Amino acid sequence: MTATTQPLRLTQYAAGGGCACKVPPGELERVLGTLRLPAGGDLLVGLENGDDAAAVRIEGGRAIIATADFFTPVVDDPYDWGRIAATNALSDVYAMGGTPLVAVNLLCWPRSTIPFEVAAEVLRGGADACAEAGTFLGGGHSVDDPEPKYGQAVTGIADADRLLRNDAGEAGVPLTLTKPLGLGVLNNRHKATGERFEEAVTQMTTLNRDAAAAALAGGARCATDVTGFGLLGHLYKLVRASGVSAVIDAAAVPYVDGARESLAAGFVPGGSRRNLDWVHPHLDSAVDEDELVLLADAQTSGGLLVAGEVPGYPVIGELVAAGEHAVRVR
Repeated sequence: MTATTQPLRLTQYAAGGGCACKVPPGELERVLGTLRLPAGGDLLVGLENGDDAAAVRIEGGRAIIATADFFTPVVDDPYDWGRIAATNALSDVYAMGGTPLVAVNLLCWPRSTIPFEVAAEVLRGGADACAEAGTFLGGGHSVDDPEPKYGQAVTGIADADRLLRNDAGEAGVPLTLTKPLGLGVLNNRHKATGERFEEAVTQMTTLNRDAAAAALAGGARCATDVTGFGLLGHLYKLVRASGVSAVIDAAAVPYVDGARESLAAGFVPGGSRRNLDWVHPHLDSAVDEDELVLLADAQTSGGLLVAGEVPGYPVIGELVAAGEHAVRVR
């Protein structure tokens, strides 16, 4: 690299970033609502409640878990982006109470503008995340695309009678969150300024394996991961599917260092505001709008939201009987 060469910044090649580049939840549901897909039988979890992955019963009391997740660059470092994207894809299997067995890469790459050697670093990061998870990586698919995107399709295995589902919540059960929020605003700040936030990278590359195992060991039956629709968005989907309501104690919710300062400086992803707009009609709140934006912040490779206590992680609220509002924030 010469003195006049500028470092390659992957985030500048994408309109969105990470899970914040998802299609807005309301728009997505309107489209999915027009589909008529087979349900029931051995398909234990399908499209109906927007859960984290599909689950199909097979012999021996087991279930196959299938998912795919990919997104545009959330950080500039290609190796870190690969690790984050793969960790995020693996999370869908953990969020269902499963163990990921095999993954295949999904890569979109602008070969004319970004050297393919950079893509090799992305793939190396994804491979290392799979190695940490003990998951086979068996190839994948790539296309030439004007915007870089990376992720994985993952297949896992679970006990068919011990799935973590988003429609199994019951009133009177506490809510546990296993990673701090604020990743969206920090990633947006990173994209705008180039500042690197080590804690955010550490959180996004931490597998949800141990949290899922602890949730299952504690008898949990209901969970989801917190990604592009934010805590409020994923919680709303959970309570709607379960036929209950939820109360969140805003003061109990943990945040990554620098998240509040980044919000105050205006580094809010558009996806976070869209999340809040979607949930607002179903929300009763005693906190200000800034707090709600953080609670709706679009996370990338976030933690699990578990209906039940999980040792070592904070309880942030509880499920209650269905009421006038799906979610109350106090």
